[in-house]
Amino acid sequence: MDDLRQLLRGLEVFAGELPVFDPAEAPSTPSALFTEWLLAAVDAGVREPHAMTLSTAGADGNPTARTLILKGIGPDGWQFASDGGSVKARDLAVRPFAALTFYWPQLARQVRVHGPVVPESPEDSAADFLARGAGARAEALLGRQSQHLADLAERDAAVKESLARLEAEPDLVAPGWTLHSVRPDSVEFWQGDKERRHTRLVYLRSGEGESGSDGWVRQLLWP
Repeated sequence: MDDLRQLLRGLEVFAGELPVFDPAEAPSTPSALFTEWLLAAVDAGVREPHAMTLSTAGADGNPTARTLILKGIGPDGWQFASDGGSVKARDLAVRPFAALTFYWPQLARQVRVHGPVVPESPEDSAADFLARGAGARAEALLGRQSQHLADLAERDAAVKESLARLEAEPDLVAPGWTLHSVRPDSVEFWQGDKERRHTRLVYLRSGEGESGSDGWVRQLLWP
């Protein structure tokens, strides 16, 4: 255990040249700044820059987190999709709030999104499902996410049957598939610094801050 502790403490963080972030030049909306940072992560060659951690809580209040893919961002918020029988869908049914966390290590940048979650229309949800790859649609049609699996052969056989079903009915949509939007009440942007002089800028829908426009107020936070 001591060896592991020493290893962890010796691992380098914030390696390489890091970007400069001037909060005074940040746009008036968090979606605009997020788009800038996401595109910068793409340009920097960050693998899967659209991957994010989605955190929810169930009726018992215990948190659950998992990594999934951002589906889109717009005036209505940050979007992700889920099968109706999944743990995250059950959590959202009783507590329709979530937190999203993005981290791009090459840039030492983190974005935290928090707010209520609302389902999008059945039409938008169906369009999202049909835009998925065949393998992803075949698995989702099974509706068995997080259920007990006896062995991998059982999984492969079920997915094979589901793929055959899709070939016969390419417009099939999983009945519980839902596109969700996190409509944030806060979005925080964190820029790491080698000397730990990290820069944190949060956008709030209400409250006191340095400046505000387009329904958002901006505040700096201590590292």
